[in-house]
Amino acid sequence: MAINEICASLKKYNNFLITTHTSPEGDALGSVLGFYALITRLGKKGTIVNEDKLPYGYDFLPGSKSIRLLNKGSKDIAFDCLVVLDCADLKRCGDVYKLNKDNQPVLNIDHHISNRNFGDLNWVDPDASSCSEMIYKLFKKLRQPFDDDTALVLYTGIMTDTGSFHYSNTRAFTLKAAAELLKFGINVAQVYRSTYENIPAADVKILLKLLQEIKFYSSGKIAGFQIKKTQVRSAKPKVDLADLLLSFGRSIQGVEVVVLFKENLGNNSQVRVNLRSQGKVDVNKIAAFFGGGGHKSAAGCTLTGEIKKIIPQVIAKIQESF
Repeated sequence: MAINEICASLKKYNNFLITTHTSPEGDALGSVLGFYALITRLGKKGTIVNEDKLPYGYDFLPGSKSIRLLNKGSKDIAFDCLVVLDCADLKRCGDVYKLNKDNQPVLNIDHHISNRNFGDLNWVDPDASSCSEMIYKLFKKLRQPFDDDTALVLYTGIMTDTGSFHYSNTRAFTLKAAAELLKFGINVAQVYRSTYENIPAADVKILLKLLQEIKFYSSGKIAGFQIKKTQVRSAKPKVDLADLLLSFGRSIQGVEVVVLFKENLGNNSQVRVNLRSQGKVDVNKIAAFFGGGGHKSAAGCTLTGEIKKIIPQVIAKIQESF
């Protein structure tokens, strides 16, 4: 089994470079922090380097201040193994993978069905609710005890990737893992407030404007949002507006697919497309058609071109699924 090979690698190597995908969220953070805690328990060394900064609201996570942002000084980090977590494609971790100039072995640990198996060793489990759940399994496999800090980061990762345990990826094992982690005195209400009920008033005003521009297609089966650079460049929202819009779209009666188009602030010709499904439509297949991927009910891709031309192309592809 792949998990056995991962365990063997953790014993074999001594210094790990750990990373995850760009624009990290709860599961990405929970898995990198949990993995770092695990190798420390094993007497190993490690450094977490991410392409993007810690998202708003997650500074309560123990160890979050130790996450390094990719910069010129990162090239001097010594490691004998690169670990990529919660990332379906190596390039989804941004330029962090370029630090592996000496072609050190790559461990790929992920739960996305669209994972490209890019590692020298791949442990990909699409049945896992989250990558944090997979790190939980590593702790159990290696018989390493949890403590308050590791329990909190892993619980946060599992909770956020299951939509507070109401997405279809919530299984019996998921709840069993969460129940064990809760034995360590986690303040469940505080975790929820920090991640979901922590929107600054200024961001609410931006959100209201974006909600007013919602578009419906296919007799209300598709809800579409868009975020243009001009709407957010000067305002600089702290929260992830895309996640809020997608969650709202899923709550609308009759909507089967929610799609959000977001212009890339750093690239004039790129548009990030996020897709969410209620279950009937496999959005992973739609994202894969455009070079992306993810899960059956949550996926994404990045397209090059003008947003006004990209929108009808993606909407037409979604409509083919009905």
